[in-house]
Amino acid sequence: MFKSKVHFAFYKSLKSRLIFMIFVLVLVPEVVLCFGILNTYESRAVSIRESEVLSQAKILANKISTSKYFDKDGSDLSNIDAQIDTLTTIYEGRVLIVDKHFKIIKDTYNLDDGNTIVSEEVIKTFSASEITNYDSKNHYIELSVPISNPNDKDSKIEGALVVSVSTDNISLNMSYLTQIAVTVAIIAGAVVLFFGVLVLLHLFVPIKKLSDEISDIKDGFGKEQLDVDDYAETAIISRNFNELMSGMKVMDESRQEFVSNVSHELKTPLTSMKVLADSINSMGDEAPIEMYREFMGDITSEIDRETKIINDLLSLVKMDKSAATLNIESVNINDLLEQIMKRLQPIADKQQVELVLESFRPVTAEIDEVKLTLAFTNLIENAIKYNDNETGGYVHVSLNADHQYFYLKVEDNGIGIPEESLEHIYERFYRVDKSHSREIGGTGLGLAITRSSILMHRGAIKAHSVMGEGTTFDVRIPLNYIV
Repeated sequence: MFKSKVHFAFYKSLKSRLIFMIFVLVLVPEVVLCFGILNTYESRAVSIRESEVLSQAKILANKISTSKYFDKDGSDLSNIDAQIDTLTTIYEGRVLIVDKHFKIIKDTYNLDDGNTIVSEEVIKTFSASEITNYDSKNHYIELSVPISNPNDKDSKIEGALVVSVSTDNISLNMSYLTQIAVTVAIIAGAVVLFFGVLVLLHLFVPIKKLSDEISDIKDGFGKEQLDVDDYAETAIISRNFNELMSGMKVMDESRQEFVSNVSHELKTPLTSMKVLADSINSMGDEAPIEMYREFMGDITSEIDRETKIINDLLSLVKMDKSAATLNIESVNINDLLEQIMKRLQPIADKQQVELVLESFRPVTAEIDEVKLTLAFTNLIENAIKYNDNETGGYVHVSLNADHQYFYLKVEDNGIGIPEESLEHIYERFYRVDKSHSREIGGTGLGLAITRSSILMHRGAIKAHSVMGEGTTFDVRIPLNYIV
């Protein structure tokens, strides 16, 4: 099992694949080139040999015809026999002279003298055509040339000159050249592979450096950031890794801060309740009933505050876990906002804040009604609670839509948010004015819940604020939920 994993890792290695690619790119062209050259050499050598032998055969055939060789009364028969023997000696071949009755009257091998030969090549030769054939398997060239009087175009064909010559020397040269080509290919392949591996090892040095530095960072040693800019690619990887580490560092700091804030927020009501309980216990039976009631009322308020914090935390946890399981359905957003405004109207009346809803058109969208109701309620309720305008506060909620999104704007003329705090208002337990938040019972989780719910719907939220003039939240959510 371990060996198979090692082998699989080796095959998946970029280095091994590049080495194999270099080997193939070197070996394949070498093999193709070698075979191409050898085949070209063989074809060229055979073609030259055929041309030479054919030329000699034609000359010899003309001499045979003019010397009346078939009548056996020519004056230079011995001279022609000598030329035939010379041809067979030079080209290591065999010559047959066939008369018009297909009878062999001359065989340089003295094997078939007087025999009759009937073959396709000889028959075609008597049709005044030259026949050439190369047998690469048995290494010989066979030619058949008609014998006729060259000075008389109307003369009949008197016979055929059949020549077979060996190509063993061409085959020997081919074998020798093949050995040389294979040797050169092996040496060249080994040299190229060797230097290719060296170059690859050099090229992989920055990648090895990158891997080592990541391992050091993972183990807590070395630098906190990568700085491998040998190649553009390693520089991009280093930059992306550094951005990832920065994000993880911020996330870890946020997690630690969140845990600290949760501990603090949960501890504060408990501390208050303990102080109140200790005060009651220290007084014993002498404490008046009114004081008991006052202290118990304070304890009840602290319990309510603790419960609200826990409920908000549970809402955040549920949203984080159910991001992929939204209960999406088609909802009338106008009716949804009217219901929310109706529930919040008593709070607005108590704060003496005018609550107005303005709808520009009917809007129906695919949403999770429970989660988005919680988000809109938090936005509008915050606008009401943090509105301390002495001249008359208002919260203006407007709804609009186009062909792709619907838009919700929650605008108030309250105390506003400092510019430096705008980028932090969605952080859990973050408060712009902690003392004021405590007075109105805020937990610092409302906007975090709101943002999570809107992002789950593939939406966006932006805040604009001017201190002393008010705050505006703009929400954009798709009409159709896209998975």
